[in-house]
Formats: sequence, C-alpha cells, structure tokens
Amino acid sequence: ALATGVATAVSVPLDRAGVGWLVAAVVAAGAVAVVAGTTGRTGGRAGLARLGWLLATVCLVGAGTIRAADWLTVLCLLTAAGTAALAITEGRDVRGMVLGVLAVPAAAFRAPRWGARGLSRLRGDRGGTAARGAAAVAVTAVLLIVFGALFASADAAFARLTGAVTPDLEVASAVRWVFLFAVGSVALLAAAYLLVAPPDLGGLKRAATARLSRWEWALPVAALDGLFAVFVAVQFTVLFGGAEHVLGSDGPSFAQYARGGFWQLLVVTLLTLAVLAAVGRWAPRATRRDRVLLRALLGALAGMALVVVASALYRMHIYEEAYGFTRLRVLVSACEVWLGAVFVLVLAAGVRLRAGWLPRAVVGTAVAALLGLVALNPDRFIAERNIERYVHTQRLDVWYLGTLSADAAPALVELSPALRACTLEHLPAELALTDGDWRYWNLARSRARALLAEKPVGSPEPLDCMTR
Repeated sequence: ALATGVATAVSVPLDRAGVGWLVAAVVAAGAVAVVAGTTGRTGGRAGLARLGWLLATVCLVGAGTIRAADWLTVLCLLTAAGTAALAITEGRDVRGMVLGVLAVPAAAFRAPRWGARGLSRLRGDRGGTAARGAAAVAVTAVLLIVFGALFASADAAFARLTGAVTPDLEVASAVRWVFLFAVGSVALLAAAYLLVAPPDLGGLKRAATARLSRWEWALPVAALDGLFAVFVAVQFTVLFGGAEHVLGSDGPSFAQYARGGFWQLLVVTLLTLAVLAAVGRWAPRATRRDRVLLRALLGALAGMALVVVASALYRMHIYEEAYGFTRLRVLVSACEVWLGAVFVLVLAAGVRLRAGWLPRAVVGTAVAALLGLVALNPDRFIAERNIERYVHTQRLDVWYLGTLSADAAPALVELSPALRACTLEHLPAELALTDGDWRYWNLARSRARALLAEKPVGSPEPLDCMTR
C-alpha cells in the first residue's frame, strides 16, 4: 500500500493524460497480484479472470500514454475503475457485479483501521522492527527535504541540480502529493482487505420470482415481433433501392431521414434489451413447449434488433457523410456496434437458456469496444474524414477541427498553410504546458511536437478561420 501510494503521488498528473498514470497503474496492479497470490486467489478460472481484469485495467489507464484526447482518457479511467473492482471482487451476476463495484469504496473506510491493526500486531510479533524501520525511512526523508531545501537556497548551482531530479517543492505540490499518496495507499489497502476477506457476492439470495403464465408474456412479445418484422421489411426496402418508394418524391432527403431516426432507433435498441432481460427472468421454462416458445420469440426479437442496429449505423453513416464527423457521432456509432455485439451474446445465451456468463461477457465486450476506440484514434479519424469530405464538397468546419487534441495533428498538418494555422493555432501553447515533465509524456503529443517542428504554425488570418 505504501509503495502504491508513493508511486501514485510521484507519477500521476491530475490535469493531463500521460505516462505517469500508466506507471501508477502498473505498480498498483502488481501490488494487487502479489496480495492475490499470497491469499491463494490466482489459481483456477477465477484467478485467470482476475488477472484478465487487471490487464484490462492497465490497458485502459495506459490509453492516456498514447492518446491525448481528454474525453477519451476520462472514459477509459471511469471504465478502469469498474474493471479494477471486478479484478478484486468475484461478482458474477449483475447484482453481484454492481455490489462488487460499490464494495471497493465502502472497504476504503474500514481498510485503514484494519491495516493499523495489522501493523500493531506485526510490531508486537517482531519486537518493533517494522515500526522502527518505517520511522527511520520517515526521518531520512524529512532530513533530506529540510537540508536539501537549505542547500538549494544557499547555492544556485545546487538548486539547478536538485531541481532537475526532484519535483517542484511548492505548497500546492505538497498538497497534491499528500492527496495522491492517501488515495493510492488507501485504495490498495481496500483491495487487500477485500482479497483477504472477500464478500460473498456470488451467493446472494434472491427472493423467489413469480413466473408469468405463457400467454402473459408470449402475447406482448409476439406482437412486438410483428411490429419489428414490419419495420425490418421497410428498412430493407430503403437500404436496397426502394428509398423513393418509401420516402416519396416530395419527402425528406436521405440525410434528413437519417438524422430524424437515429436517436429513436438507439432508444429502441436499449428498450429491446430491457424487454429481453425482463422476459428472460419472468417467463416460465419448466416444460419443453415453454422453452421452445421462449427461444423462438426472444430469438426472433434479438435477431431483428440486429437489423435495427444495422439500420441505425447506416443512418449515422449517411448523417456523417452529409454533415461531417464529430466526437459524439463517432462515440454513438461505437456504442451501437457494442450493442450489436450484446445482441449476439444474447442470442448465444438463448440457445441453452443459460446466461450466468452473460453479465461479465457484456462488460468484457464494452472494455474491448472502448479499447478498439482507442486504437481507432477518434480525433485523428474525425480530422481525416472531414478533410476527405472537404476535398469533395469544399465545406470544412475549421472551428471544430481546431478543438481536436494533438491526436489529430498528423492529419491537420497536411492542410494548406492558412487552414493549418487556423486548426492548429492552439496546439503549440497546449504542448508547452506539458513539455519537460516526464509524467506528462504522451505519444500523440510527442509526435505533434515533431510535426510542428517540421511545419511550424503561422499566424492565422481571421477570414481564413471562418467555417467553410
């Protein structure tokens, strides 16, 4: 816990993504693996799953080392908090996984006292050796800080030497170190606490669920299947050459048609998952007829929902081609792809009507989708697609491209000098904020510095920076 706290305090930057986050994540993951090994929780299938969640956590936190987009880093860090909790706890169903995520912050309130009791017992068993060793380390650190500060104030050369190898000794920095040290050490103590005495999240007892009769669930689902079938037929007509027949000669344009329906289809997709979950829980399956009917009606609904997902993706593609690519549109498209994968998993679970593995598989596909988004490099992808669109339409949202992160620099430097100056005007100042501090090192920012050194950004003209 102390090692994790020190690594967190020394390496983690709070205002930008950088390699410091990855360093802290590797140390914390290694510490969790060590504790899990000493408690015998690294063997078997559960141990492999724990190591897999730990690896996913490190990969998600490490996204800030290769990508500079703050919005993507925030998404990855939030998801990493969930995968870290899954690596520590052993919840398998939805309720167990949710309670497992909540158990980590709850354990943080009890873990420090538990750790203090452990240190007290260790001190009693070993005659105070551990306590005296910790005190010696603390005294050493205080002496070095006090005398180093005095020497630095007395000699400029010594001050430059110490300044190159030590962080800035300011009050704000000291407060940040203390805060990050507390967060890192207490989080690791909470993880150790749960690994030593894990809560029984897999044995949670549910109240008996009253089953519906066959007609009570089959009638609404069959009606919903019929409605989906009509909609799917219309979608095939539109997608494969019958747009003028369905939309009419005086109807909306294809782009307006896409914009008007995407969000509704996204809501339909989410509601369909809710219906599948509810019917899967309350529908009877005691007889063979019940099971066949359940597979047929829910399988048809999930299969047609895949067509709805495909239609929503196609609409978004048309919308992007007409109005340009943005972060929100790319993110929502990625969510739709993930929802399509979830429906495939639901179909697989419906074959045997067993879904004990489904909650963790859904989370796993969400992590894979987010890492796939990191690999895609959304900001650069958006810049490249909009520049390609500009070549054909001569329309370019210069202001929006200027809001993209350093990830987009390889695409933006290929613009004409006037447009390059507009879209990259903010980047040199932003790169200067993270220059010279190893914690902020980032592959995208490093590449952007090299590109701007080859093609410097000039002073933009106001007229050139208007949306084209």
